[in-house]
Amino acid sequence: GRSSLTPPAGGCGDTKTYVVGGWSWAWWLISDIQRITLEIMTLQPKCEDVETAEGVAITVTGVAQVKVMTDTELLGYACEQFLGKTVAEIKSVILQTLEGHLRSILGTLTVEQIYQDRDRFATLVREVASPDVGRMGIEILSFTIKDVYDKVEYLSSLGKTQTAAVQRDADIGVAEAERDAGIKEADCKREMMDIKFLADTKMADSKRELEMQKASFNQEVNTKKAEAELAYVLQAAKEQQKIRLEEIEIEVVQRKKQITIEEKEIVRMDKELIATVKRPAEAEAYKIEQLAEGQKMKKVLTSQAEAEKIRLIGEAEAGSIEAVGKAEAEKMRLKAAAYLQYGEAAQTALVLEALPKIAAKVAAPLARTNEIIIMSGDNSRMNGEVTRLLAELPVTVNALTGVDMMKMPFLQQLTGHQSQSAI
Repeated sequence: GRSSLTPPAGGCGDTKTYVVGGWSWAWWLISDIQRITLEIMTLQPKCEDVETAEGVAITVTGVAQVKVMTDTELLGYACEQFLGKTVAEIKSVILQTLEGHLRSILGTLTVEQIYQDRDRFATLVREVASPDVGRMGIEILSFTIKDVYDKVEYLSSLGKTQTAAVQRDADIGVAEAERDAGIKEADCKREMMDIKFLADTKMADSKRELEMQKASFNQEVNTKKAEAELAYVLQAAKEQQKIRLEEIEIEVVQRKKQITIEEKEIVRMDKELIATVKRPAEAEAYKIEQLAEGQKMKKVLTSQAEAEKIRLIGEAEAGSIEAVGKAEAEKMRLKAAAYLQYGEAAQTALVLEALPKIAAKVAAPLARTNEIIIMSGDNSRMNGEVTRLLAELPVTVNALTGVDMMKMPFLQQLTGHQSQSAI
């Protein structure tokens, strides 16, 4: 497997035989047997401080996987180039070739192209280096850029710019993604609500149709039920009507019988009333009539007796009054005649007898008075008050006794003297 045998011609000639893996025979001490590795060799090409197209010096390291091609013709090329050399020598030759192509390609590219698109750069190096190493019977299985750096921090600055740009693009992308997500979410919600509303509408329509169908069924059932009940009620009414007709006929017969009985009862009651009510009532009416007539006569006679009594009492009272009046008149006439026969001394005595009574009557209101003070500083005024009292006294005596004191000579002299004194 891992070795390729390249013996010279066995015994005679320069015939070469290549055996890849497997086994082969060779003449001992006659045939020359040499080996070359067919294993994959890992190379790490490195170009330090190589100027790019813009003059920026950078260092690039890569990793390449190579191996000897097993095709007969190409295997011969590899044997011609590397037969008898060690693996390290083979790797050194291939490494120098790769580094040369890597250096030449770095001079044609910018740092940005190398840094930002390493895969394209590695592919370009592989495509350029493959024909040269292929003529040596070597196949480049893979080539990748491991690292790119510089000593002037150009890549760092570029990285910062790129990082800022990437961060900016990332933020913009996040914002756009959130916006798109919000829009998408709103669209999804709207679609969900539309679908939900559509489903709710369909459910409502289905429910309404179900309710309408149930209502229709209930209406039909209720109609049939009502018709059945109505038919039952109608039939029952008909039967009840027949029964009622029969009952009415029975009642009519009973009524007729009852009327006959009542007519006979009326005749009986009439006779009974005549015997028990009318005849006694007539007798009672006659009795009441007679009693009323007697009461009437009694009241008339009583009224006439009362009227006669009143008339007689009135006549008696009138006679009594007339007799009293005549007696009083006679008394006054006799008294007057006696007064005419009195002399002046007798009349004076009568007046003097009446004066204490008059004084008592006049002084009765003054009995409740503790003290009387006459406020006057003029003796003529006091005399005037006394004269007025004496002048009014005969009028009072005349009203009480009927005696005119002004006709008495004594008082005429007294009043005349007082009048002269007052003048």
